[in-house]
Amino acid sequence: MSAVFAFLFPGQGSQAVGMLHDLADASPLVRETFTEASDVLGLDLWRLVEEGPKDELDRTENTQPAMLAAGIAVWRVWRASDGPAPQALAGHSLGEYSALVAAGALEFSEAVAVVAERGRLMQAAVPAGTGAMAALIGAADADVIALCEAQAQGEVLEAVNFNAPGQVVIAGARTAIERAAAAAKDAGAKGVVMLPVSVPSHSSLMRPAAERLAERLADVALAPPQIPILHNASVASEAEPARIRELLVRQLFSPVRWVETAQRLAADGAELAIECGPGRVLAGLGKRIDKRFKTLPVFDPATLATALEAANAA
Repeated sequence: MSAVFAFLFPGQGSQAVGMLHDLADASPLVRETFTEASDVLGLDLWRLVEEGPKDELDRTENTQPAMLAAGIAVWRVWRASDGPAPQALAGHSLGEYSALVAAGALEFSEAVAVVAERGRLMQAAVPAGTGAMAALIGAADADVIALCEAQAQGEVLEAVNFNAPGQVVIAGARTAIERAAAAAKDAGAKGVVMLPVSVPSHSSLMRPAAERLAERLADVALAPPQIPILHNASVASEAEPARIRELLVRQLFSPVRWVETAQRLAADGAELAIECGPGRVLAGLGKRIDKRFKTLPVFDPATLATALEAANAA
């Protein structure tokens, strides 16, 4: 293929009970991948994904390994289907760990253990029920930032995911999120969507978790990625494991710069991106960010066939 194409890995918020069911029926690699993850965790992760309950799947310490396994399962199915290797990778928040595994920088089993611990550390940093995240639809970035400043009232309230023009996620104390949601219309937002997460990711409330994560990552074997990865915190690729560790720690309490990431991929020549995992969140964002390249989701046999055809024709 002559055109540059990228793989994108979604993060928390894309999980759903029953995700990848049809793809698992078509390829044993899906269940095999989840079995590997389950062996690391001592938890039947595939059963949780298949049967729920949703509240348990949405718990951060379960969501993170589940989404990691989902992304890598789709990646393995893609490669086993003779799908071409991408020239660039990016992951949205947690998806950055999936990208590291796909790039050969991090062993899958190690990644499962790390993200499960990451989830536990994040949950421990904020008492259950006291933190929240919400997506504001239709408001300009600057207006969302100003809204957070006005409604914080001594609590943490920050713009943390710049997902697309007119879609910014805020995170912080639940009471502050509720104030911001109530005032969002006055800030130009057309809607507010509460996210199915149990911690305020990427906010400064995650700094204690980041400090503990740094200690955990110090013991993790990382290799230079074989495929360049654009990191959330820097919108740049890195080859040095020490620098990658630093960015993974920083990512926990820093905004996800997804608009800049997609724009960078397009500027670097990407004409096609594949969303590797359940749902269509990143595909939807891509349409709003830059029309120079299209994003196709892969989560079942039909979407796999469509994406393979597009990638091989590019």
